[in-house]
Amino acid sequence: MKAITLLGSTGSIGTQTLDIIEHHPDQFRLVGIAAGNNVALLGQQVRQFQPEIVAICNEGKLAEFKAAIADVEPQPQILAGEAGVVEVARYGEAEAVVTGIVGCAGLLPTLAAIEAGKDIALANKETLIAGGPVVLPLVEKHGVKLLPADSEHSAIFQCLQGVPEGGLRRIILTASGGAFRDWPVEKLPQVTVADALKHPNWSMGRKITVDSATLMNKGLEVIEAHYLFGMGYDQIDIVIHPQSIIHSLIELQDTSVLAQLGWPDMRLPLLYALSWPERIYTNWEPLDLVKAGDLTFRDPNHDKYPCMDLAYAAGRAGGTMTAVLNAANEQAVALFLDEKIRFLDIPQVIEQVCDRHRSDLTQQPSLDDILQCDRWARAEVKTVSDALSTTATVSLS
Repeated sequence: MKAITLLGSTGSIGTQTLDIIEHHPDQFRLVGIAAGNNVALLGQQVRQFQPEIVAICNEGKLAEFKAAIADVEPQPQILAGEAGVVEVARYGEAEAVVTGIVGCAGLLPTLAAIEAGKDIALANKETLIAGGPVVLPLVEKHGVKLLPADSEHSAIFQCLQGVPEGGLRRIILTASGGAFRDWPVEKLPQVTVADALKHPNWSMGRKITVDSATLMNKGLEVIEAHYLFGMGYDQIDIVIHPQSIIHSLIELQDTSVLAQLGWPDMRLPLLYALSWPERIYTNWEPLDLVKAGDLTFRDPNHDKYPCMDLAYAAGRAGGTMTAVLNAANEQAVALFLDEKIRFLDIPQVIEQVCDRHRSDLTQQPSLDDILQCDRWARAEVKTVSDALSTTATVSLS
């Protein structure tokens, strides 16, 4: 059995990973687990899977969590805080670590796991987007595998199996188009938080669902694909595919195009990342092409999705710019979810923060550089958003 550690166990990625482990007890066992602050669910997971070590990131919930699992035998080692999550990431005999923590918070635990010689099932795109210049050299130094566990990059990775070196010509990332793919641009000023969270195809967390609505999720995936597969930004395209049956495609040097298809189900890329290079039998519903029906495609509307162009621009700028983009997006989305800025303010805030970073851009950043830029961008978002709010108030008066 492969020993697995799971970071972000109570989120969407985490619960689906545990579903895989539960249904394949002869293949996987859970060694370590970490979550943010959901005491009740984390306690249930500890009872069911009996990990050796567990961390709750919210230190204020530690006493409550200890009380919730006080009768569990044997007791796991219990840690708290960001340092506790890092310790879980590097712990013991786990062969692979699933990184399901949302946002840049996943960077330090992932680096710790790599330094401890663990393979990474990467379900946290921000790790590469913010930390790619640091993460990739570390992966090479420690000889670990970095396997994509999100649907699009897993699709690319699956299609590349057997493709000779130099055979890849272009990557085509498919996007659902999010909650507003069928909305006219003129209606976007009216968007509410509830509107943005109505994803037509996938069940995901709030932040990633808003990213899908802005198409920033796909822009971030372009940057991630650049780091994972070594392709230039001119060789990575985005196409809207409303049915989410084709999860991404590759074009080879002879113009042949390969695609990976399946029902929208995050368990498949997670399972492949954990089992690669093997294929494990499942009883999941097979894809029925007749039932799937028509598969359609269209170009993304650049007026509707300005975040997509911001991501390409940040990727081409390179260095610390992608860390700034990622942090600015996280903070802007959080402000939108708290109803402190409007939906269309999200790209405006991100663009202004990125523009202010240009004079301080570092092309060969250290980890400290990346973390400093992350902190700066988050603070700068508040400055920019406050200015936007003031301008809006003045114009209304």
